[in-house]
Amino acid sequence: MPDEPAIAKRKADHLEVAASGRAEFAKSTLLEHVHLVHQALPELCLDDIDLDTELVGKPLRAPLLITGMTGGTSDAAAVNRDLARAAQAAGVAFGVGSQRAMDEHPDLAATYQVRDVAPDVVLLGNVGAVQALGMGPARVIELAKRIGADALAIHLNPGQELIQAHGDRDFRGVRDGIARIVEASPLPIVVKETGCGLSLEAARSLAAAGVHTVDVAGAGGTSWVAVEAVRAAEGSGAQSLGNELWNWGLPTAVSVVACATSGLVTIASGGMRTGYDVARALALGARAGGMAAPMLRAQRAGGEAAVRELIDQIVTSIRAVCLLTGCAAVTDLARAPRHLGAPLRSFLEDVLR
Repeated sequence: MPDEPAIAKRKADHLEVAASGRAEFAKSTLLEHVHLVHQALPELCLDDIDLDTELVGKPLRAPLLITGMTGGTSDAAAVNRDLARAAQAAGVAFGVGSQRAMDEHPDLAATYQVRDVAPDVVLLGNVGAVQALGMGPARVIELAKRIGADALAIHLNPGQELIQAHGDRDFRGVRDGIARIVEASPLPIVVKETGCGLSLEAARSLAAAGVHTVDVAGAGGTSWVAVEAVRAAEGSGAQSLGNELWNWGLPTAVSVVACATSGLVTIASGGMRTGYDVARALALGARAGGMAAPMLRAQRAGGEAAVRELIDQIVTSIRAVCLLTGCAAVTDLARAPRHLGAPLRSFLEDVLR
């Protein structure tokens, strides 16, 4: 298996760079411009606020997804198992990273296996859209089934691929390929970006392809264009292009509105750092918030226990925002009074025409 060391090194590099914070966007998610209206008379008890929601047909105890990051190395296996255990305990969802390494090297499947430690977690598999096009629906669906996934995430990452050495350069037919997988799959399909966001045009195209759920993975957190720029050879053309396009992407808040107004169940990820961020995204129409880098950093700092502590902190914050906005249930945040600051409002006016 001559390619395995290269795959393993790439996965390890991705984890190290993402955890280090060296590949962060210089621009924001624009969620800071979502101002929720304070209710001084909420007439609610904090402990009674209902945080239950549903994602890919499965119940969650809180509107949170630990988004797919890794797999394919022994370090990745440990990360996945810690994150999955924490998600299981909290009743939130969890996704594995790209299963491409598992497809090419079946002996790496164990690095994605978490069902033995998280039997009830809402679990998302993961495969790249261009790879899925080449594999065909049956093989893609089998990858998800092999880890006991409840749904399959198909990721879109043209920005990252353009910077990655030997990355994909031909993205023709991806939309129709997704449509064929949606039609053939007994599992729900979630289409996700990887840090550059989903536009209104992309949202409408995905809806027309039969997709019901998306993860916007917008700009404002870790830039995967930047990750590849950091990884690129010093002075190379890839590094130069990656530095130039470091901040390429649509802010998370804009992507959430674009997808929610297109009728898609929307997961808000990309620069989500707090429960307040999640709550503001829910107010814009998201069903749940997704986090990757904060969970990875917590795991690296203190294993499963630190991830559990972070999830508890996020859930506590979401519950507090619900009370302060007079929302008896987290699903009520979508109807809570709010004001959108000028930068976000102006952006939305331009891209949602």
